[in-house]
Amino acid sequence: MKIYDISQEVLSCEVYPGDPSPRLETLVSMETGEVYNLTALYMSNHNGTHTDSPRHFFKDGDTVDRIPVENFVGMCFVAEHCGEVSAADAGNIMEKARRLGAAERILIKGDAVVTVGAAEVFAAAKLRLLGNESQSVGPMDAPMAVHKILLGAGTVLLEGVRLGEVGEGTYLLSAAPLNIAGAEGAPCRAVLIDLRDN
Repeated sequence: MKIYDISQEVLSCEVYPGDPSPRLETLVSMETGEVYNLTALYMSNHNGTHTDSPRHFFKDGDTVDRIPVENFVGMCFVAEHCGEVSAADAGNIMEKARRLGAAERILIKGDAVVTVGAAEVFAAAKLRLLGNESQSVGPMDAPMAVHKILLGAGTVLLEGVRLGEVGEGTYLLSAAPLNIAGAEGAPCRAVLIDLRDN
């Protein structure tokens, strides 16, 4: 068994254009004679490796605390792709995932952009989760349509993962977000577990 940490380090993570960067503030320090250290973390819920819930683009959509944790934990298929993911590409990815028994959660490795056509295929497949390496699952300059298709179908998104050390195949994914009541997204520590004997 091998475990891959596919999360970004928070303070040095990628930040979606226009979002605030995370920062750590020292509140109490042993360096100043205190008996313990205490810091506060300030960040957007969409910095680094994070999940999006339907509330991100739907006024009355579910928030992260209302999504079953099973959506974020379970068997997952990692698919390699570069460039735009077309509807045909999405169909091929789903077919491979089904053959391998991991068609509920898909992570796309590479510099990939999910198109509207691909989002429709993934939504029709009733995915629990779709993830990618970019800070946005759709095009960076126009992400709304892809988000609305997927989130509207109940597919949660896992954005900003790091899959450079991970090969295409099936893994056990654990990527539960922080349990933040009322939040449209949340950071998470995502890991993939290769269950094969090494």
